[in-house]
Amino acid sequence: MPVKILMVCLGNICRSPLAEGILSSKLPKDKFFIDSAGTGHWHVGKQPDERSIATAKKHSLDISKQKGKHFNPKFFDEFDYIYVMDGSNYNDVTALAKTDEHKKKVSLILEELFPGENVDVPDPYYGFQNGFDVVYEMLDEATDLLAKKLMEKHS
Repeated sequence: MPVKILMVCLGNICRSPLAEGILSSKLPKDKFFIDSAGTGHWHVGKQPDERSIATAKKHSLDISKQKGKHFNPKFFDEFDYIYVMDGSNYNDVTALAKTDEHKKKVSLILEELFPGENVDVPDPYYGFQNGFDVVYEMLDEATDLLAKKLMEKHS
């Protein structure tokens, strides 16, 4: 059974789809399943923001087939790891945790790069294309470390 990892942001159209696509490209699909969701419900069933799709495409990743999902408390039982993009997402997700075991599954993704510093992945939604490029670079670095750690732990 593959290790299941969930990436979470607010709307599931900018940051978490990029995180899903980037990490998926770094891990073997037979051992790891990566998905994403949003704490908000506005974009359920919609593909990622066109700027996220364009940014991923620049790096030879196709995230256009992803569909927005709303975070559901059942995900605590379905996923082994839940990585959130910022402190607000962390608070929203952990507020739904019914047990300490569930809460322990949730981490800020940039903890991989900046342990203990509570650094947020900035939300590029209201900005320009270059904001998506910055987010990509941050997530690419964080997922390099994360993929290495996951492969060591689950190989």
